[in-house]
Amino acid sequence: MSFLTKGVFSSLAVLIALAATGCSKNVKIQVLEPAQIDRAAQTKQIAVSDFKEDTVGLSGKIEALLAKQTLNGQTYFTTISRDEITRILDEQKLQYSGVVNDTKLVEAGEILGAQAFISGEVVSASIKDNRHYEKRTQCVDDKCKEIRSYRVFCITRTIDLSANIKMTDVSKADIIYADAFSKSQQWKHCQDDRNSLPSKSDGLGRLANQVANEFVYQLTPHYTTLSVSLLDDPDLDYTAKQEKTLEVAIEYIEAGRLDKAERLLGTLLTSTQNQSYVAAYNLGVVKEAQGELEDAKRLYLMADQLQQEPVDEINQAVVRIDQVMLKREKALSQISQ
Repeated sequence: MSFLTKGVFSSLAVLIALAATGCSKNVKIQVLEPAQIDRAAQTKQIAVSDFKEDTVGLSGKIEALLAKQTLNGQTYFTTISRDEITRILDEQKLQYSGVVNDTKLVEAGEILGAQAFISGEVVSASIKDNRHYEKRTQCVDDKCKEIRSYRVFCITRTIDLSANIKMTDVSKADIIYADAFSKSQQWKHCQDDRNSLPSKSDGLGRLANQVANEFVYQLTPHYTTLSVSLLDDPDLDYTAKQEKTLEVAIEYIEAGRLDKAERLLGTLLTSTQNQSYVAAYNLGVVKEAQGELEDAKRLYLMADQLQQEPVDEINQAVVRIDQVMLKREKALSQISQ
């Protein structure tokens, strides 16, 4: 399955924004990362069965999240509605109690046209209230020369959720991914504050959302944001015109005009006979932001050759660009399956 051609994807793979921090400029670059579960990311047609003991609606939350996963405006997974699953299972006289069995999962998946089946079980969903008193102090007079102590009644509510989830390959009849998830959260309310305690269903719903997000996140290629510093001080004896070119190029980056910044930094690099590591490095950042990673690497290596003493930004870029390229290549491979 081809999600996007590599050429089109490259132009969309990295976006840019600029923020000033002190005297330096930091560029925020969005970089494509592969899914953590490589095989799962290559499985696009998915069915989600009802989970055992699912009083928190976890299977529905996972199904909804999978259906919402998009990359560059295109839906990533195709999910088979659970109404359709129920209809077909009823027709084939396969009961949900049997669907969690690996053999039945494969059989049901083949009937549904799914590449993978997600099943699971909510192991525990509990609430515990701890009632206690807490000490408070209060001034008796305006000048607080005398202080009185008193106690207030409090409740600390702890809600726990544990679930086992697995993803089974329909064609190979083996498990792609399986894991146990445990979430716990605590809330406190005392009689002298305005905090409110969530109900059991509300608290468990929040934890179920956390589990669903964590599970689906591992299956999907996604963008992460890197903060990359620009170099805004000339490294050579720039002419007044060259200094202005550097200044304006950075302003264009700030305005999101990478095309203009690219031309200006290219002119600056040429005007210094390719001897300015500041120009080479900043142009490399622009190229990286545009998704032109091979050009970015070439410029970072040029800047590395030109630096006489270590420059942190350049050293970080030389290491980073190889990692970014490897991650994007793996993500593209996952997407193209």
